[in-house]
Amino acid sequence: MSQADTVTRILDSAEQLFAEKGFSETSLRMITTRAKVNLAAVNYHFGSKKDLIQAVFARFLTPFCNKLDKELNALVASNQQPNLHDVLGVLANTMLTGVHLTGNANKLSVFMRLLGLAYTQAQGHLRRFLRENYNETYSRFILYLRNAHPELSQREIFWRIHFAIGACVFTMSSIEVLRDMAIADTGEDSGIDEVMRQMIPFLAAALER
Repeated sequence: MSQADTVTRILDSAEQLFAEKGFSETSLRMITTRAKVNLAAVNYHFGSKKDLIQAVFARFLTPFCNKLDKELNALVASNQQPNLHDVLGVLANTMLTGVHLTGNANKLSVFMRLLGLAYTQAQGHLRRFLRENYNETYSRFILYLRNAHPELSQREIFWRIHFAIGACVFTMSSIEVLRDMAIADTGEDSGIDEVMRQMIPFLAAALER
């Protein structure tokens, strides 16, 4: 097995186990057993469990944020003052592009479960990691909201953003269950594209009012 294959197996196993059991409940031994590697391989490639958790997030967030920044730059170039609805549309389309390129909507669902765990479990190191590495992209959204509504206080912006994140995490981490519920209740299926497009006006209204 090549080093690249070993790293991929470790990351895939860690991602699934963290999403299934949580960060604290998942041991390195559980990860090595699923990945079929020894503990020395984890220590060599990642150094510690904290570093492995951060690497799981970076594998999704780094390419996502790079693409999102490019799309936002293109939006600003075509419209110097994009509204929040436009910005949320770019966010949704960037997420959908990643899903369509991989052909795996489950990857997004798994990541959203991990993001939810980052808020509900004591992972201060992870929040620091996210802030240090992805704050520039996150801050762009804060700026769009602040420019659209300068009357909002920093406290109000904080809570609106995190209420919106909570809605996204709940919806996208449970997307398959919600789709089954929609079929049972309405008789109609809603693909991930449709769910995200329905979410945009809801989030825009929640953030702006």
